[in-house]
Order: sequence, then structure tokens, then C-alpha cells
Amino acid sequence: MKTFLKILLTALAVIVLANILPGVEVSGYVSAIIVAAVIALLNMVVRPLLIFFTLPATLVTFGLFIFVINAIIILLADKLVSGFAVSGFFSALLFSILLSIFRSALFSLLKDNNKN
Repeated sequence: MKTFLKILLTALAVIVLANILPGVEVSGYVSAIIVAAVIALLNMVVRPLLIFFTLPATLVTFGLFIFVINAIIILLADKLVSGFAVSGFFSALLFSILLSIFRSALFSLLKDNNKN
């Protein structure tokens, strides 16, 4: 149940960011939910592999290369979901940074509700 709620909150963040950012488009609510699920799956499967193979670059840049990995995950989600479009790398980079911020804020609200 908690995972499904996190996917719905991520879908909400995707919709909000698609309306704010000029280079990101999502066709509807169902596409946003699919994008959230695909991003969750890519973060579980592909992200650890990318981090492992780019570990030297991540260490040299003191972890800032993780932002590039997050942008690659967003671009992969763009290729996998037909109702989701990102115009370029820098749009994906900005989208991934803002999505991380939104998700952190929304998930912290979720944690506060579970404690009560």
C-alpha cells in the first residue's frame, strides 16, 4: 500500500512539473502514473548498475555525476512511455532535480502521517 501511495505521489509531482517546466510534457494522469512506475523500476534496476559502472566519475566529481545518472533515468523513461516527452538532456536534468525535491517533500509528509 505504501509503495502504491508513493507512486501516486510521484505521479502528482510529474504532473505538476510537466505543467511548470517548458521542456517536459505528459499527456494525462494515466501516463503520469505509468511514468512514476517506470521511474521507480528504473531506479531499482538500472540506476545501481549505472552508479557501479560510473563509480570513478562519481568519485572524481564528488557525487555530482549522480545528477547525470538521474537525467539518464528520466531520458530512459521518456523512451519507454509514449505519453511522456522530455525535450533534451538539460530539461531532463532540471526535471530530475526538481522531481527529487518534490518527492522528498511529499514523502516527508507521508512519514509524518504514519507517526500519528
